[in-house]
Amino acid sequence: MHLDTPATLLLVDDEPEILVALADLFEDEFRVLTAPSGPHGLEILAAEPDVHVIISDQRMPEMTGDAFLGRARQVSQAEALLLTGYADLEAVINALNHGRIAGYAPKPWEPAALLSMVRNAAERFRLGRSLETEQALLQGLLESSADALSFKDAQGRFVRLNAAKAAALARPLEACLHHEEAAMLDRPAAAAALRRADAEAMARRRPVEVVEQRQEAGAPPRWVRISRIPILGRDGQPTHLATVEHDMTEQRALEERLHQAEKMQALGTMAGGIAHDFNNLLTAILGSLELLLHSGMAQPRQERLVKNAILAAERGSTLTQRLLSFSRKRDLQLRASDVNRLVTDVEDLLLRSLGDAITLHRQLADALWPAMVDPEQFGLALLNLCINSRDAMPEGGSITLRTRNVSVGEEEVGDLAGGDYVAIAVSDTGSGMPPEVMAQAFEPFFTTKEVGKGTGLGLSMVYGLTRQSGGTTVITSVPGEGTTVELFLPRALRPAEAQASQDGVPQPAAHPVTVLVVDDDPAVRRVTATFLADLGHRVVEVPDGEAALRSLRDNPGIGLMVSDLVMPRMSGVELTRNARSLRPALPILLLTGYADPARVPEGYPVLRKPFRRADLAHCVAELLQG
Repeated sequence: MHLDTPATLLLVDDEPEILVALADLFEDEFRVLTAPSGPHGLEILAAEPDVHVIISDQRMPEMTGDAFLGRARQVSQAEALLLTGYADLEAVINALNHGRIAGYAPKPWEPAALLSMVRNAAERFRLGRSLETEQALLQGLLESSADALSFKDAQGRFVRLNAAKAAALARPLEACLHHEEAAMLDRPAAAAALRRADAEAMARRRPVEVVEQRQEAGAPPRWVRISRIPILGRDGQPTHLATVEHDMTEQRALEERLHQAEKMQALGTMAGGIAHDFNNLLTAILGSLELLLHSGMAQPRQERLVKNAILAAERGSTLTQRLLSFSRKRDLQLRASDVNRLVTDVEDLLLRSLGDAITLHRQLADALWPAMVDPEQFGLALLNLCINSRDAMPEGGSITLRTRNVSVGEEEVGDLAGGDYVAIAVSDTGSGMPPEVMAQAFEPFFTTKEVGKGTGLGLSMVYGLTRQSGGTTVITSVPGEGTTVELFLPRALRPAEAQASQDGVPQPAAHPVTVLVVDDDPAVRRVTATFLADLGHRVVEVPDGEAALRSLRDNPGIGLMVSDLVMPRMSGVELTRNARSLRPALPILLLTGYADPARVPEGYPVLRKPFRRADLAHCVAELLQG
């Protein structure tokens, strides 16, 4: 009850005039209830459980005062005062024994003394109620908290503790009470350290918090945050010490994972930036080599050297695609694709990469559904998986590529939603993986290969591709028997798109136009312009967005703009918007070696660097035809 609320008194007396006199004495300060007999008083207590003080006459006809107070004690914790007009010592003793009275007063009473007695009794009741509440709160805290809680005296002996603390000490709770915690520890050094820490907290007279690493035999290390809180007496000196021990092992693990995620994000951003610059270099290298190859070689040996350089540059392009996929800055070009055809198209590259010691088998299902996937990334994923399989078979072996249609139920395959999927499995006869390696197989940069023999990006890239495509990747492996990695790709709801062939020399443009080429990298700009000129187009080259806008204003005959996406001062996105405000119908092709999908304007085709002449010819022809 709130302290401002008047205390409730129950007055019990068989003489009406006595009840009136008592009520008149107390009613200005207390809430007063009256009863003419003991039984009537018990009825009031049943209906009014919050009575603070009971004042009862002793000699009443139906029930004596001591008997009434004994019965009242069974239903109420109210303070009790006995009022009697006779020197009945036996009645007072009975009331003390059974009714636990706080005092008695004779009739006639002295008003000031009786009023003071009642005030003290009401205050005791309130203090007792507050103490009960605090004890209940403390008990509830001790019993419900998962943290280890304890209260110690100045000598380090337990006064109170909860089950979690007793369990941490591997002892029954009752066996810990009134014993020093340090004496329960097995290692003397640990006991001494505990005594020092407790003494330091008591000496400081303010809370002290530390984090400890605890290692138990046969168990992983745990991290525990310990708060020591001195409890001060009225003189300001510490009398007890409260301790709260919170197991933060899971929190530390979450923090470590967050730190790892932030590190991976930083690495991804760095990887994307490296890939952008490297793709610009590769565009210039590949373009120049391709132009040299088609210009006519005087000797077969020269042609072989140029082709070898092109293959090396293409391997560099594959590496940048891995970096871009890892950095997640590359927008997947999901298309309805014929997976069997994609497997067949990449077979020559696989055979060259695997070597003579590896036999490649295909088991491609008939009537395979089309699947939603980025064809280029799918080929890269197959290459990664086959190289991993090759490395698991240093003495040689076989790799089998299988495709199948599969309908998956809800929760049937890990993190895969129910539905129709096209599954592509890569199986080998290699060394296999133990469970602890399988658990980390998809983590970026995790590798079991020797230093310099693996990047750890392969499987993480494959997993990222399938998840971003709406599917997943599943690994099954038995040490010594081989590994199967199966990719699940969502079934496309439309027929597979036909892929334009890039073999041979592109045909000249049917309708040549004037093309504005915008790129801040002179080497890339020169290669792009030469490709377009070889296709029969007229080319205007400019190094930045401002020059491009001037050319569009001054040259109304420009029929196509090919622009880099990332440029200083004015980006390709800004240039595209400004160019469309000048020429709304102008076809625009954006080139990039690194693109955040959110930065690419919707509706504009994007050609990724490094590109071949056939790639550029195909994109330009589609734009001019549209």
